[in-house]
Amino acid sequence: MLRQLRTDRGLTVEDVTERLLFSATKLSRLETGRSGASPRDMRDLCDLYQVTDPAERERLMTLAREGKQRAWWQDYALPYETYVGLEAEATSISNYDSDVVPGQFQTEGYARAIFRAAEPPLDTTAIDQRVEARLKRQALLAEDGPRFRGIIDEGALHRPVGGRAVMRAQLERIIEIAARPRVTFQIIPLDVGAHPGMDGNFSLLEFEGATINDVVYVEGPVGNLYLEGPANLEKYRQMFARLASIALSPDDSAALVARIAAAYD
Repeated sequence: MLRQLRTDRGLTVEDVTERLLFSATKLSRLETGRSGASPRDMRDLCDLYQVTDPAERERLMTLAREGKQRAWWQDYALPYETYVGLEAEATSISNYDSDVVPGQFQTEGYARAIFRAAEPPLDTTAIDQRVEARLKRQALLAEDGPRFRGIIDEGALHRPVGGRAVMRAQLERIIEIAARPRVTFQIIPLDVGAHPGMDGNFSLLEFEGATINDVVYVEGPVGNLYLEGPANLEKYRQMFARLASIALSPDDSAALVARIAAAYD
């Protein structure tokens, strides 16, 4: 929002730093969300950007105050804490996973097995912290949480992560969460063959209002990307719609999970 206000006024970074005696680094950190704005910073920026509407100024000041508060996930030193913060504010999450059960559905045993297999290896303390953080994230799927649509490839359900007992419990957990009213869960069956989601996992996070832009989070072996451009958003919306169209219906997906779970007895 700060960046948009600046560009709407036709101001460069140098214009702002000269008038407010900011460093370019400070302004960059404010505009990219790597640093929270103090109330004084926000007041000065509102004055410079000619934000005169009292309600809009108060909204920006409120965001500045909230941005300085410490969120629960900051105690865990997660490499994806930016995603967790966005996820906590989203009103709709569309998630696709090709090779693992979504983090929002994972049991403790399944999550622990995932982190034990991490490369580079994690020590016991780091594993415990990440498992605890992953389970905390699942509070999002409460009745008043965001609308969640999850699609996974069937192959993820056949890989015995953590062993057969862990997978049986994991599949039962999927069935329980998928039955919640704000959750839609689908499986792309193996007999579909090649499909558009085979290149990697992604989440489309959508927000109501103008406070936060919609964003696509793309996971990759060399790093994670946050994409906000209209073209990228439309590309991944279309991809998710395509994956949903070739996946089994929610009822058929639940039935398939139950059959696979029975095979783990």
